[in-house]
Amino acid sequence: METTTVTNASPVAGNVLFYTSPEPLSREMHGKMGVKQLEGPFAFAAQGHVVPLTVAEFNFAALSFPIIFAGDQRQPLAVLGINPGENLFVDSKGVFTNGVYVPAYIRRYPFVLAQDDAQQRMIVCIERGAEIFDENGGQVPLFDDKGEPSDYTKNAIKFCEDFEGERRRTENFVNVIKELDLLETKQATFTPTNPDGTAGQTVVIAEYFGVSDEKLNALPAEKLVELRDNGALERIYNHLTSLSGWDRLVAVASDNAARSA
Repeated sequence: METTTVTNASPVAGNVLFYTSPEPLSREMHGKMGVKQLEGPFAFAAQGHVVPLTVAEFNFAALSFPIIFAGDQRQPLAVLGINPGENLFVDSKGVFTNGVYVPAYIRRYPFVLAQDDAQQRMIVCIERGAEIFDENGGQVPLFDDKGEPSDYTKNAIKFCEDFEGERRRTENFVNVIKELDLLETKQATFTPTNPDGTAGQTVVIAEYFGVSDEKLNALPAEKLVELRDNGALERIYNHLTSLSGWDRLVAVASDNAARSA
């Protein structure tokens, strides 16, 4: 896959979570910019209650939060909060909860790859207004004295390229489980406890697509072996295991509400 920085910055079309006005990275426009150290580097993600997740991350993410599938494309998502606009794992200072997995989608910010339809290639873009950027050079420059991408920028670009590769691999995984018709509509529910200790009325907190245990168990043995051998079965079990994370989200939300009361 070819990726490149560009000299003639053209508008980037489309809406991408966390990015409001991404610009194609160029030495002409960004040659004097750099990055600075932030006490809380994830403040931008504080309102991201769901973010895209790649299949390579399932085994790590399953230990921290639910992994669901959503939308017409059944895109895998990491669920970081119950209410829209509320990431339960980012505090007021922009720091992620210690021990919670930080999705690659968040870690690649403020860099991103975008499709240049005219040139039929991927181009490197940045969210120029990101807090981490310093227009006057900061602690680490984006370009060196020769106008070439700095090591920091090269590493960021490589991360974006790797993420794009994993995104395509994730599409293949989703196509497999869609072809096998393994997904069904599921609900996450919460039953509060009344002051007298009795169970309250059950509330539906989310509706999503998830793998059906019944459909998975009904697959022929040879198909299960195939899924095992190509790694898909492990990821399916990662997803199913992660769904117990709904209880953790409810607990975290309840604790936050109690502290702010």
